[in-house]
Amino acid sequence: MKVCLVQMNSVADKRRNIDDADRLAREAIRNEGARFVSFPEHFDWAGGTVADKVAAGEAERGGPAYAMCRQLAVDHGIHVHSGSFYERAPGGTHVYNTSVVFDPKGNEIARYRKIHLFDIVTPDGLRYGESDAVRAGSDVVVADIDGVRFGLAICYDLRFPQLFQKLVAQGAQAIMLPAAFTLQTGKDHWDVLCRARAIETQCYFLAPAQYGPFEQDGERRYTYGHTLVCDPWGHIVAKASDGVGALTATLDFQRVAQARKQIPLADHKVF
Repeated sequence: MKVCLVQMNSVADKRRNIDDADRLAREAIRNEGARFVSFPEHFDWAGGTVADKVAAGEAERGGPAYAMCRQLAVDHGIHVHSGSFYERAPGGTHVYNTSVVFDPKGNEIARYRKIHLFDIVTPDGLRYGESDAVRAGSDVVVADIDGVRFGLAICYDLRFPQLFQKLVAQGAQAIMLPAAFTLQTGKDHWDVLCRARAIETQCYFLAPAQYGPFEQDGERRYTYGHTLVCDPWGHIVAKASDGVGALTATLDFQRVAQARKQIPLADHKVF
């Protein structure tokens, strides 16, 4: 399976972000022949105030981010994973951080709402209060893509290995984790956490990421980027440089079976 992961520098301009995502994906499909495309976390909007984020939220179906991803799937006859976008939650005061997967006919085949929300103060004193605007989801979700089962997660979920064990229990052979890791945490934790999740699940691990500066509440902040693909042995087999662009990689799912045969974790589990 040839996959394309789009690395973006999304800002507080929904139309610009969607147009950039569409252009980058179509260029990669045309030049590299990718059959599966994914975008980073909240590709449609980054930064602004809590009110801005809530205002950027779309209806469950048919909003501009949803429509672009669906049309991309239809136009090229491929599967498209939306990364994530803001979806309006009931009550009008919050949004969900939502991933949607489309099949080659544009049918929605999976929807995941981020479970773990990033409510921390980083060592440099910056506060990240995702739950100010975002309501947590609760469902563990997998999607079948060309005969392969993908587990769905988003960004901060990466730090909670129990979720990934539940995805493996539902048959996951690959994990999708669109992200917007902070520069400070990313430089120390990104690679090692992605590799750890790949090793302990014996899955391919695909992580399209946000890169670069954005403005939030009048402050300039930075995301780490370094979109990557790990194989089921934990090797990083593809990694993006700094900047905006698209990473392509070919996945050989025989490697999943090989890793699970060499170290049969499923047979040895006690808990």
